Order: sequence, then C-alpha cells, then structure tokens
Amino acid sequence: MQPTPLDLVAASLFGLALIHTFATKQFERLAHRFPRHAGLLHLMGEVEVVFGFWAVVLIAAMALLSGGDAALGYAESRNYTEPLFVFVVMVVAASRPILRTVTQTVDRLARLAPVPTTLATAWLGLAAVPLLGSLITEPAAMTIAALLLAPSVFRPGLPEPVKYIALGVLFVNVSIGGTLTSYAAPPVLMVAATWQWDSAFMLSTFGWKAAIAVLVNASVATFALRRHLRAPPPSPGSGPGDRPVPITLVAMHLALLVGIVLMAHHPIAFLGLFLLFLGVAQAYERHQDTLIIRESLLVAFFLAGLVVLGALQSWWLQPVVAGLEPLALFFGALGLTAITDNAALTYLGSLISGISDESKYMLVAGAVAGGGLTVIANAPNPAGVALLKRGFADESIGAGGLLLGAIGPTIVAAAAFLLL
Repeated sequence: MQPTPLDLVAASLFGLALIHTFATKQFERLAHRFPRHAGLLHLMGEVEVVFGFWAVVLIAAMALLSGGDAALGYAESRNYTEPLFVFVVMVVAASRPILRTVTQTVDRLARLAPVPTTLATAWLGLAAVPLLGSLITEPAAMTIAALLLAPSVFRPGLPEPVKYIALGVLFVNVSIGGTLTSYAAPPVLMVAATWQWDSAFMLSTFGWKAAIAVLVNASVATFALRRHLRAPPPSPGSGPGDRPVPITLVAMHLALLVGIVLMAHHPIAFLGLFLLFLGVAQAYERHQDTLIIRESLLVAFFLAGLVVLGALQSWWLQPVVAGLEPLALFFGALGLTAITDNAALTYLGSLISGISDESKYMLVAGAVAGGGLTVIANAPNPAGVALLKRGFADESIGAGGLLLGAIGPTIVAAAAFLLL
C-alpha cells in the first residue's frame, strides 16, 4: 500500500506520541526546575494527556492538508465507544458502595488465608480481581484492583523497583485475565464475532492457560512485596462511626454496573444507565465518596486520542501482521502491542482473509501477553496509571520502569500460551 502524505504525517505524529509517552517523567522533573512554566510542564507530563494532545495536532494538520471539513469528518467518523465505556465503568466501579463491598469481601477472604492478611490481600488484588475481569470487563477490574492495592502496595515510601514489579504484574494479569470469556478483553472482542469464538472456546483455548500465568505472576510479585507490606491506613469514612451502606443501595449499584457491562457495545444504552447512576449517587450522596470524574475523563481523552491516531496506522501495520508465519506472528504481536493498542492489532488481523487457525491463536495470544508492556498496550492501562501514579516518585509512572517491571510477567504469560 502506497502511503499518502497524510499517512506519513499521521505515522510521524504517532511516533512523537510514543516518544512523549516515554518522556512524561522528564516533563514532571522539568516542572520542578522551572516553576514559572510548571503548569504547562505538568500538563505535558500527564500520561493520559499524551495521545489526546497529539490527536489534536493530527486533526489540525489534516485541516491544513485536506481542509477543515475533511478533518472534522474524519474525527466524527471514528468509533469512540471504548473510550466512553471506560469512562463510565471507571466512575461506577470506583463508587463507594461497589468498592467497599469488594474491599470487605477481599478482606474476609484474606483473613481466612494461612498467611499475613496484608500479603493475602495483595495476592488477591493481583490475581483474583484481574480474573474477575473476565466477568465485569477489564477496565472495571483494573479500576477495582488499583483502588484496592493503592493504600498498601502503591504508596509513597515503598521502594520504586518493587512497585514497578507489582505494576507490571497488575497490567499483564489484567490483560490476560480477561480471556476467560469472549467479551471482556478488547483484543478478543475485536475478533470474537468474525472468527466465531464464544466464551466456551475462549475458556478452553486461552482461559485456563491465562489463569495459570495470572496465579504464578501474582505469587511472584507478592513474594517480592512480602517485606514491604503493611496494613493500609483506614480510608476516610471507614472508622467505627461510619454509616454502613444500605444493602439495597449496594444491590442497585451492582445492578447498574452489570447493566453497563451488558450494554458495553451500545453507547446510548450504557450512557443512559450512567445518567441514572449519577442520579442515584446524588440522591444518596451521604453514602458516596467523591466520584473519580476527572481521572476517568483523562483516561477517556487518552483512549480517544489513540483511536484518532491509531486508525491511520493500518497502512504499515497490516502488511507486517499479514506477512508473518504463526510463531513469528506471536512474537511480532507481542512486540507491536507495546507500541500500539492490542485491540487495534487484532482488529487488523481480523481483516486478513484466509488466515489460519494457528495464526489466529498466535496473534491474539501475543497481543494479550504483551498488554502490560506499556501504557498504550491495553485499553485499561491508562486507568491504572491515572489511579496509581500518586504513589510513585514525582507522582508520575515512568514508561521505562513499567517496561522493566512487565518483562518478567510477560515472559510467564507468553510461556503459558506457547507451551501449555
């Protein structure tokens, strides 16, 4: 395929966005050195802003090259269902009735374990919650796991290398933990209907292997954390005088979350349920903490930017995917996932006519195994970054640190899909 000037501009801006992603920590450091421009530098140091910013640059460049109507038409032609869904599910899953219910359940299970409670809680957060993502979707699992683990694992004072190990495990486990069903993991969803993969097929072909890798990764990370864990401080409103959340309100929140998950591909429906949720949250404000609207909007902005920029990368991505043999395709998908969203990668694979069953397996396995290597590798990762970055130095998560922390669990996931 012969690239057009616009294709070349889009690829260049995509490359600049990738470089910017790896440089966000440097922007945060510059903000401390040059307080006069700290506001702008802090903005450029927000990982969630990166792809949205460069998407705006792309639309401006498109307006100059092709005219304003063409640029506006392209922006409006993109499918923003995934960014909208991630925004909605983050806000709802982080609401106090749901988060408190999950936290109390995990705490009860942790107290039954024959190990210190803090250790058991960390293990459940890194293993059980990511696997739960196969039911409630990966973005919801990432939100719940991040908020559950933040007070004890991702906190200031814990050594940075240990936190990056735990972060890498969390991201990889969420990426592969959604493969037990055919609807929860974005890269699986992109091919499930085209290739007629149902949840029974996913569980028997991918799911049990992913579950083994998740358990191994979580156990290794918990072992690395064992000397550093301590009981998290009581959360606001969790003291003896705290008013319990009525069971009917919990049931209502869970019903709304289930409804949103079931309507994940119908934005009008899940946005309607979200508006109903906001009404319920306002009506029972005394049983709510502050909703994470800002963090969720930033994540949606990031993913929307990825949608705008990523759609113009198929001219070089699809030939690469189509030209690889099955084993090479696995490692190619593993590597390409680090620089492009894994759902976009599998979607391009679904467009290849005559692709073999072995190649289908290798493409999806490589895409999900590499889903923790970078912030952009898997759609839920920006949500984890937004919720956990305050526990890291400079309140920023370095792309290099994440990559190093994710290499080990990625190898475990890759071995599970290739050898089991």
